[in-house]
Amino acid sequence: MRVDTVVLDVDGVLVDVADSYRRAVVESVERLYGDTLAREDLQAFKNAGGFNNDWELSDAVALYVLARERGLEASVDAFTDEIAANGTGLAGARATVRDALGDDAADGIEARWDPDEIRETFQALYLGTELYRDIEGTEPPFDAPGFIHDEPVILTGATADALVERYPVCVLTGRPAAEADIALDRAGLDVAADRRFTMDDWEEGKPHPRALVTLAERTGADRVAFVGDTLDDVRTAVNADAADDSTAYYGIGVLTGGLTGDDGRAKYADAGASAVVDSVNDLPDLLE
Repeated sequence: MRVDTVVLDVDGVLVDVADSYRRAVVESVERLYGDTLAREDLQAFKNAGGFNNDWELSDAVALYVLARERGLEASVDAFTDEIAANGTGLAGARATVRDALGDDAADGIEARWDPDEIRETFQALYLGTELYRDIEGTEPPFDAPGFIHDEPVILTGATADALVERYPVCVLTGRPAAEADIALDRAGLDVAADRRFTMDDWEEGKPHPRALVTLAERTGADRVAFVGDTLDDVRTAVNADAADDSTAYYGIGVLTGGLTGDDGRAKYADAGASAVVDSVNDLPDLLE
């Protein structure tokens, strides 16, 4: 796997988001609807695909909670299996609720469901009062310290130096640009603007290959490694490899996100991963 360009995801790769983004998902739904899921249940939604955006993940969890109030008996695993079968992502979640409970119940659920309020609550919890004012440009709906401050850095300085010295390093993340800046600064990784794709830069989201192919074009790459912590990250590399005949793409999964252990390795393999490593800090040795 002698690559000439390295593309890194942020969440679960450079920084640990278990106590920040995932906590914000769980607590946003709890605050608004009086019920929620356990943090470990979120991985099933991620595995279903289409939930690179944690605002939409929060929306889907809220739909599931509200559907349970209306009599939905499906387990989280069964519900997310149906999401995968219904086209993935939030559209898949909405279709799954409608299929399970019928149009009348689904209409009633969606009348209570407010994605704008969910996003506002999520951002207030995640960013905290001061950053919410700075990034959102308005007053938060309530004061909070901000879970963003509870994101341990995974990437070591030695790994960052090794990668930057040997390869053009790019970033492809579902974070908004301002939040990506914070994480990259905290991780000590300086990535030029034209070598980044964030939520603000493209509409399709992972696993659509456009952003990854564009980064390969911008670096003149022949062989690209894309390192991520979800199945959609690996699927992005697989899709890019199918879409771009001029470049080889390798999806590399890390076990520092929601996927862990032998089960995580197996899921990555099933999705088409070229390799799985314990953390991003194993990447220089792998690529050697």
